[in-house]
Amino acid sequence: MAETCLLYYITDRTAFADDEPTRRRRLLEKISEAATAGVDYIQLREKDLHTRDLELLAREVVATIKKLRTENRELRTALLINSRIDIALAVGSDGVHLRGDDVSPQEVRGVWKKFGVGSCGADAPARELSRQIPLIAVSCHSPEEVAQAATNGATFAVFAPVFEKKDAQPAGLAALSQACKAKIPVLALGGITLDNAHSCLEAGAAGIAAIRLFQENDVEQVVRSLRR
Repeated sequence: MAETCLLYYITDRTAFADDEPTRRRRLLEKISEAATAGVDYIQLREKDLHTRDLELLAREVVATIKKLRTENRELRTALLINSRIDIALAVGSDGVHLRGDDVSPQEVRGVWKKFGVGSCGADAPARELSRQIPLIAVSCHSPEEVAQAATNGATFAVFAPVFEKKDAQPAGLAALSQACKAKIPVLALGGITLDNAHSCLEAGAAGIAAIRLFQENDVEQVVRSLRR
């Protein structure tokens, strides 16, 4: 079992309310709550948004985390943008989360080196939160995909679904355990609850990734329970 449980909150603002202003307000509140509680990574995953709307929301998230970092220098929560390298760079996030069919981590690093930290231009001040080397998470659904993500230089892999996902067969703990033999941290995703999370850690997972576990509960209590 990993000595430190990494925690990854994946956002879904559509679960909060029907009207968009309320969704955004509650999402920013939950992101602030998660960062304050010590969640390691937050993935902005709002895939239904058009480019401009996603960029505007991402800028609000960056501003929220930046403010929290100013108030607490020990805060280390990193922001990853789902799939959109362009938006990640434009808003100054810490990295990206790649789908299995996305570009490779090597390609991300090449683009990041060319356009990331140290670049000039109007967006340069926004990049104060970004890194010289981006954090790159990769979605994986088999031990073989995790091994490939490690070979390609991913920072960590998110293995799913361990327990459940609509229209998908659960991979189970045995497959998770096999995936965790790769040389990068592997986080478990899919039907994770406080009751079954520790079985994932015992299987070798370096941490837990989730949407509902964080959005539907008091994040501080969730963090305390998982890191107990």
